[in-house]
Amino acid sequence: MLPVKNFIDFIEKNMLFNPDSGILAAVSGGMDSVVMVHLLKAAGYQFSIAHCNFQLRGGEALSDQQFVKDLSDKIGVPFHTINFDTKKYAAEKKISIQMAARELRYQWFAELSQESGYDVVALAHHQNDTIETVLLNLTRGTGVAGLHGILPKNGSIVRPLMFLKRDDIQDIVTMENLSYVEDSSNSSTKYARNKIRLEVIPKLKELNPALEDTFEHNLKHFRGLEILLEQKLEELKKNIFIYHGEDIHISIDEVKKLRPQFLLLYGLLQEYGFNESTVEDIISSLDKHSGRVFGSPGFMLLLDREMLILAKRQVLSHKTVLIDKDQHEVKFNNYRLNILHDDSPLIIKDNPMSVSIDTDSLIYPLTLRDWSEGDHFHPLGMKTRQKLSDFFVHQKVPLHEKSQIPLLVNGNDEIIWVGGYRPDDRYKVTAKTKKVTIFELFKL
Repeated sequence: MLPVKNFIDFIEKNMLFNPDSGILAAVSGGMDSVVMVHLLKAAGYQFSIAHCNFQLRGGEALSDQQFVKDLSDKIGVPFHTINFDTKKYAAEKKISIQMAARELRYQWFAELSQESGYDVVALAHHQNDTIETVLLNLTRGTGVAGLHGILPKNGSIVRPLMFLKRDDIQDIVTMENLSYVEDSSNSSTKYARNKIRLEVIPKLKELNPALEDTFEHNLKHFRGLEILLEQKLEELKKNIFIYHGEDIHISIDEVKKLRPQFLLLYGLLQEYGFNESTVEDIISSLDKHSGRVFGSPGFMLLLDREMLILAKRQVLSHKTVLIDKDQHEVKFNNYRLNILHDDSPLIIKDNPMSVSIDTDSLIYPLTLRDWSEGDHFHPLGMKTRQKLSDFFVHQKVPLHEKSQIPLLVNGNDEIIWVGGYRPDDRYKVTAKTKKVTIFELFKL
């Protein structure tokens, strides 16, 4: 007899979906997915079936595809199917066949859900699958999150068979006399997951015949520990993350107090793309000189005096923009520069993003550009020149921000204004000034 009540209870307890949810059931035709289909039907849920043909097993794959279509027709539910050129996709993306198949099916599930209004995608994983996943993660290396195995719900992906073991599913198939297809690749040990299922787990069950029950108990503990860690990380973010615009500053002294240091710092930085080896490098550099930069695909982390500064990577053009006399607006990297000509000697005060310059001192075309080693100017209030690199140090400008600061340069190659910081003393408005040009920066 189908365990319909246990099925519904598990769905409701884990809030997988509602009785009126739109469900897309991913069905390979194998034993697990066939049982899921019959349980969904017996429980009265409204669902459709989706089947992927990865075109990796020739006629066998076509036979599986036809089997699933016939099953859909027999029980009277809508059927979706698609053929993938999996080998071509894997070659183009330079990934494994298994990874290619995973990406293709999940992309298609997302497209189907959006097009047809499905709320969830139901997959037929069960308890033994999560054991295999944990062992696979441990073999390859994993963090705390890899220990909880497969969750019953992850976003719009739901797994309503997680209350069953593989033996339970086999018993249901036998008792209900359910037809299914067997994927011949499941018996091949060339795939890591198959090797664990066919060779490793049987050996472990010799040591502990109740392996599934033991794992179920352990996984609850692991999930509880993961939740505690997540709560601790959220608490730490509130206490030690200091937000400066889009940047995040973290006190180095606070990082040194973290216990366990690596686990917590990695947890804080993992969502920004930093891997374990980079976090180890950061920790080993905390007592060294500032200026070191560590990178992830989307972010950079600067060791800057008393702070770690986390910032998005900037995709800048690093070009020189010419400014003609009749222009009133130009764009440069992440800035817009407005230019206003005024007949009165107006001096802008208390706004570092604006500056008044003596118009008669300007030689057109002006330029906006990035700073370069060797740049120098006469900071307002100083009669001697100063290297721009030294000026940045005195102003405590973080290393990652230096390359983003626009320099307004005169036609004679002298720096007029370090945008957002300081004009050059030689171009200030004086009592002799007859007309001013006002430059104002806006960050885009």
